[in-house]
Amino acid sequence: MDAWTLHWLEASGSLAAFRQALTQEFDIAYQAISRCLPAPRLDVLLQRLPGETIAELGLVGRAYRSTMFSLTLDPDNPNFAASLESGAVRRHIVHEVHHCLRMAGPGYGWTLGEALISEGLAGQFVQHALGSEPEPWERALSLEALQAAPVNMTELAANHYDHSAWFFGTGDKPKWLGYALGHHMVGRWLATAGMPDATTWVNVPAQDILAVAAGQGLVKQTS
Repeated sequence: MDAWTLHWLEASGSLAAFRQALTQEFDIAYQAISRCLPAPRLDVLLQRLPGETIAELGLVGRAYRSTMFSLTLDPDNPNFAASLESGAVRRHIVHEVHHCLRMAGPGYGWTLGEALISEGLAGQFVQHALGSEPEPWERALSLEALQAAPVNMTELAANHYDHSAWFFGTGDKPKWLGYALGHHMVGRWLATAGMPDATTWVNVPAQDILAVAAGQGLVKQTS
């Protein structure tokens, strides 16, 4: 794990009891990524913030730039222990590393469409690298349900969109809609394009995948 430096931010709470287990999860994630492509040099911030994570997991990740992401943990959350044991931590790590890799290339993106594709690519890469199943938020809505209510192309091109509403259901959207939609969009692209090399998996233009999604009934051209 030479390319990653873990920074333990413990002023808000100690992680000493979990340091060994967490370091092992990072090593597993590092090895999985390294089998696909060279692991990038990264700084990783680890912090303990009660109540500031995904409630269903007791953890949450966030990529800040191409060289840094954070992993926020809440060991007091009743779901945290299961997340540590089930591999949710390593899956989150791989997901955020993919975001960092994409930020070093085309970027995460500023439009809704670009965000959907960046999340979908990261999620599908996790499954590829670790042999895992889709996350609950990626399975929140079926392909058939999404095709029954395709997203408008003008919405996908919008720079100003409510990210929390689309991805977390804080507005009038179903919870986790963005994650499920991105997951299926990238899944349709993978099904038609075949297994891409790691460089393509990171750098593919969002528009290439959105074009496939339109052909699969996930996108409509007019309101």
